Amino acid sequence: MDSDFGIPRELSPLQQLRSQYHPELPPCLQGTTVRVELGDGTTVAKAGDAHIIARAFPHTLGQPLAHFLRATAKVPDAQIITEHPAKRVGIVFSGRQAPGGHNVVWGLYEALKVHNAKNTLLGFLGGSEGLFAQKTLEITDDVLQTYKNQGGYDMLGRTKDQIRTTEQVNAALKACTDLKLDGLVIIGGVTSNTDAAHLAEFFAEAKCPTKVVGVPVTINGDLKNQFVEANVGFDTTCKVNSQLISNICTDALSAEKYYYFVRLMGRKHSHVALECTLQSHPNMVILGEEVTASKLTIFDIIKQICDAVQARAEQDKNHGVILIPEGLVESIPELYALLKEIHGLLKEGVQADNISTQLSPWSSALFEFLPPFIKKQLLLHPESDDSAQLSQIETEKLLAYLVETEMNKRLKEGTYKGKKFNAICHFFGYQARGSLPSNFDCDYAYVLGHVCYHILAAGLNGYMATVTNLKSPVNKWKCGAAPILAMMTVKRWSQNSGSTSIGKPVIHPASVDLKGKAYNLLRQNAQKFLMEDMYRNPGPVQYDGPGADAKAVSLCVEDQDYMGKIKKLQEYLDQVRTIVKPGCSQDVLKAALSVMASVTDVLTTISSSSTSGQQFA
Repeated sequence: MDSDFGIPRELSPLQQLRSQYHPELPPCLQGTTVRVELGDGTTVAKAGDAHIIARAFPHTLGQPLAHFLRATAKVPDAQIITEHPAKRVGIVFSGRQAPGGHNVVWGLYEALKVHNAKNTLLGFLGGSEGLFAQKTLEITDDVLQTYKNQGGYDMLGRTKDQIRTTEQVNAALKACTDLKLDGLVIIGGVTSNTDAAHLAEFFAEAKCPTKVVGVPVTINGDLKNQFVEANVGFDTTCKVNSQLISNICTDALSAEKYYYFVRLMGRKHSHVALECTLQSHPNMVILGEEVTASKLTIFDIIKQICDAVQARAEQDKNHGVILIPEGLVESIPELYALLKEIHGLLKEGVQADNISTQLSPWSSALFEFLPPFIKKQLLLHPESDDSAQLSQIETEKLLAYLVETEMNKRLKEGTYKGKKFNAICHFFGYQARGSLPSNFDCDYAYVLGHVCYHILAAGLNGYMATVTNLKSPVNKWKCGAAPILAMMTVKRWSQNSGSTSIGKPVIHPASVDLKGKAYNLLRQNAQKFLMEDMYRNPGPVQYDGPGADAKAVSLCVEDQDYMGKIKKLQEYLDQVRTIVKPGCSQDVLKAALSVMASVTDVLTTISSSSTSGQQFA
């Protein structure tokens, strides 16, 4: 099987055309000189987690942000790196496949060769399992030739998306030592980059010279924080899904007799569902974050959908399209509690066939209420991160079944006078994650690959490659690196006994911000989407002409560039130090003290409220 990886393949005319597309580099990555400015040391995301993270990561805690600078930048204390000794770097696909992943490899390879032709890039075959077994393929121009701007991870493949156990971490250390690697680049989402942080700490403690770098690549769009604006693969996935959804909307409007329930891949949180709604304008979307915030039960959701169906029927509209994130099942409180109970019994070794007899009375009653197909799916063993196998749980069919039952009841009672309710169900996810990547994902991934080289050239360990100001043209993108630890938090669980259970430091997937501009845009249009059939068809992913350079709505409406703002703040502080020096006038000193006291008071109050508002899971 490994012999199939990296071999040249026959390309269709479109694939051939795409393979000729060459992404642009922002000015800060051009040339053969690496210019890096290191800022102040970073803190953890939540002050209350500091002591826990400090104990777990003594060697990599508090590292500074890194900003890569263009040649014209005038930063006196910037490091200018002109000497580039030969490096050996390994790269591994650790997470699930996402469009654009191959371009990270391409970008890193080109950066390595531009800075020193003797540099070597080794791809690990079969993901993290290939890393442990030291199965490698040297990346060359010939290997890359038919994988540039192509979807999937079939150049190198992937298996388990974890590097976590003592055995796995030791195997990774041995591989990097035996192969004499100067750097290891890990491509993946929240789980893979959490593992990258732990691996970087382990390597630092073991005095292993290999530097570990993470790259944010996941279709889920949930590796978002103040440092990371977007994930490679999310843009393409949402565009492909939106076209499919739009086609279904057109079909619904044509036949006027079906309700389509469409479940979208995206794990626990609803970023994909929100973005696809903003692009294609279906009638409804049930966001998991809304369900959690409002503590909606399955029956609340069914009533909400049935009331919408009834309201539309009163306008002689007996059709519609409803989007459902695959993580919805974990957002409905009673279903989540049932899942946790089932997973606990599975961990204790209870056979799936016997679980129903050992559930608590409340969970048992809910389990017996559910249709047989859902019961079977809920009994599946959890994923490696202890979450449910969300792609295998057909929540859309459960909702369609319960809505149909309720609508038939209302029809019989005479409270609903529309046509007989008919539902058709779909699950979209696999169709998108192997797609040819959009221009944005091609550019973003390629640039991140170059950033990885800059991180290694600067000798940084335990960092994630970052690019900000992404909603602007590529020539205005700002490239840098952020310590992965600065993105990690610790969850706390309230126990029945009143005690608190504390988890391990990890990057937790970001939820949809219900105070954010993207969500507000949805809420402003939700009623019109529901009743007016404002279906929008963006068409297939475009590579040229109108729409080719369109970016995700949720990216464009938000006010981001945190890294740029931190740098701007640093510039202001430097100006203050320049102006307020020993020998400055009494008036200048007095004004500075007054302003700084006020600013300090405000920031202390805001920081305290953020810490006290830390949520329990």
